[in-house]
Amino acid sequence: MQKTYKTGPHAGRQSQGMSTQTSADQRPVRFDTKIAVLLRDDLETWQRLNVTAFLVSGLGTQLPEVVGEPYIDADDTPYLPMFRQPVLVFEGGKEVLTAAHGRALQRGLPRAVFTADLFATGNDTDNRAAVRAVPTADLDLVGIAVYGPRNAVDKALKGARMHG
Repeated sequence: MQKTYKTGPHAGRQSQGMSTQTSADQRPVRFDTKIAVLLRDDLETWQRLNVTAFLVSGLGTQLPEVVGEPYIDADDTPYLPMFRQPVLVFEGGKEVLTAAHGRALQRGLPRAVFTADLFATGNDTDNRAAVRAVPTADLDLVGIAVYGPRNAVDKALKGARMHG
């Protein structure tokens, strides 16, 4: 299966979905910012997918600069806009996630969190209440999403590895 991010062993390969090349000159685009998701490495596949979807939804609602223009196909059928740049997905142990969360807070990076408690809730109100009930240092994090300057995101995610 082809990976959708543009780093690692498939760096030269382009996906049919999200391109990192400009249409004018075909040179790779290097974004000054990075969207990254860090998942705890003991999650089941369905949990990884669910957590990733929830986390990135938070970024798009609060950071309009991460969202591109709407899509339109050749038949003029409109589609919703998506992120203007790739979302890189990383994984790490509980300690890596906790440390990355602390560094993201210290750097003031926009972030979203998903805790283990959210697997037991069924709606947004209960989700927010579950996070609100736990002090920052005690959150049982299973995933975070961060956005910001590339180097700041890289430093926040130090120790994490690309999700594979």
